Amino acid sequence: MNSIMIEFANLINQWSSYILISMLIVIGIYFTIKTGFVQIRMLKEMFRLLGEGALGKKSNHKGISSFQAFCISTASRVGTGNLAGVAIAITVGGPGSVFWMWIMAIIGASSSFIESTLAQIYKEKDGDHFRGGPAYYIEKALGMKWLGVLFSIIITIVFGLIFNSVQANTITLAFEKAFYIDKRSLGIILSLLTGIIIFGGVKRIAKFVEYIVPIMAIIYVAIAVFVIVKNIGLIPEIFLRIVKGAFGIDQVVGGGIGTIVMQGVKRGLFSNEAGMGSAPNAAAAANVSHPVKQGLIQTLGVFTDTLLICSATAFIILISGENTKGVADGIQLTQDALVSQIGSWGSVFIAICILMFAFSSIIGNYYYGEANIEFLNGKKLWLILYRVSVVGMVMFGSIAKIEIVWNLADFFMGIMAIINLFAISLIGSTAVKTLKDYEKQRVKGSDPKFKSSSIPELKNIECWEE
Repeated sequence: MNSIMIEFANLINQWSSYILISMLIVIGIYFTIKTGFVQIRMLKEMFRLLGEGALGKKSNHKGISSFQAFCISTASRVGTGNLAGVAIAITVGGPGSVFWMWIMAIIGASSSFIESTLAQIYKEKDGDHFRGGPAYYIEKALGMKWLGVLFSIIITIVFGLIFNSVQANTITLAFEKAFYIDKRSLGIILSLLTGIIIFGGVKRIAKFVEYIVPIMAIIYVAIAVFVIVKNIGLIPEIFLRIVKGAFGIDQVVGGGIGTIVMQGVKRGLFSNEAGMGSAPNAAAAANVSHPVKQGLIQTLGVFTDTLLICSATAFIILISGENTKGVADGIQLTQDALVSQIGSWGSVFIAICILMFAFSSIIGNYYYGEANIEFLNGKKLWLILYRVSVVGMVMFGSIAKIEIVWNLADFFMGIMAIINLFAISLIGSTAVKTLKDYEKQRVKGSDPKFKSSSIPELKNIECWEE
């Protein structure tokens, strides 16, 4: 039965993947040009803005800060895609898949800017907080409520349920290898911890990820830097293998260059989520004076995820050479690679990293679903049922077969991204105009503040009135 399900998932993934890749590249390049390469030329501004709501900085408003919103989205981004997904991409597509991860991160960052800026423009007030995302701007800007409802249903299923089962699956596999802990027992513990945090509301979620994400990212990258420095003589060769592999030179992968590109793009998208429509849900929750501020901060999250953390994993694996042995896959390949470089405690370290990264992803993913449950139906009962379902899927993922979980994630991720990319391609010009308004104010030396009247044709705007 499992083999039939895996074959069926692979079949439906094929057609959706080609559509998705084409849209990601075309729309990403289009917005890169329209924004004047915003993801590159405003990199310094991104770091400056991130500091405005940084950890420990006092806030005089209710809601969550721009830094906390950044951490929620980064918590969702930084997880199994960075440690297990990169390993799968290298196993299936070879070193060249890493190159296409980098390319898609750079191109996709422009789409990330557009979608997060739009989420801020069309956000709604929710008591002391804000909520928004693709479902909201699809309804308000396009007048297509039915498509917004469809997106909300899919993202709730994908992030709250399927992706969270992926995260739980990876945690239990890593701990089984490092500590020989029974997956069922760990699944029960994860489910209980998830319930405690998600039933505490958005403030508790924001506080949790605000501390966990930066600390674990710094420690993991530091270990990767140690491995790279230790093997500094191999780095030129590794880069050469990545570039040559990207274009099918010295190819050893049976599927050819199509497999390499596909794996790089799919695993990269699963990791950094650029253009997928997930991060805008967190971006909308931030309290900022101008939509572009959060758009730029969320763009930085794409680079943090792929160019920093995914690259760290890729170099650890390629330096070790464990990917050529064909013994392990997924998170266990990453564990084996680190063990070969820093000793047996490397497996334990990866297990702890994946626990922190993937568990914070579970919390971030949950929040995306919550924002969309409120779009679909604001009744408390539905939110409680959703929370119970999330806890149940964490338990399911802890003991499920990894192939089924990953293939389900790939398929639904593709459908969700296609809907969001379609929407931002139609209304992205609004975000471009908002960027121009921001830059005009920055040139004058003022702290940019946005008003709906700045773009006369805007309609259905709730939070930016005069």
